[in-house]
Amino acid sequence: MIRNEVFSCFVFYAVLLVTKMYVIAIITGQVRLRKKAFANPEDAMRHGGLQFHREDPYVERCRRAHLNDLENILPFLFLGAIYSLTGPSLTVARVHFLVFFLGRLLHSAAYLFALPAPTRSVAYSVAQMPCISMAVQILISVAVYA
Repeated sequence: MIRNEVFSCFVFYAVLLVTKMYVIAIITGQVRLRKKAFANPEDAMRHGGLQFHREDPYVERCRRAHLNDLENILPFLFLGAIYSLTGPSLTVARVHFLVFFLGRLLHSAAYLFALPAPTRSVAYSVAQMPCISMAVQILISVAVYA
């Protein structure tokens, strides 16, 4: 059992974010099957022939959403874990984790459903704020040891 309440809160949101990443990956695979747009020739051959070894705009949109998650959620996992060890207030930490989670959720929805600009950019920016805040607080916490 995890005794650190802030770390437990972080783990909750981290698992939700990783689960969201898996969901986006599954969606990408399902869209590939539905659109018959396979990245690898062997997959295309299995599902109808080499003519299906091609790109599809919606498959690419799903793939970019997944890649963007990898670029942003992985740093959050590192920052959130270290930040949890610096002894922040549970309320403040929860706000950091929740804002990041909601920002990434909106970002994915904006990508997958092609929501009008600047929805995706705003969601991205909002989700970066807690990461920047956590990074600064981590640096302040360890500056005396550097």
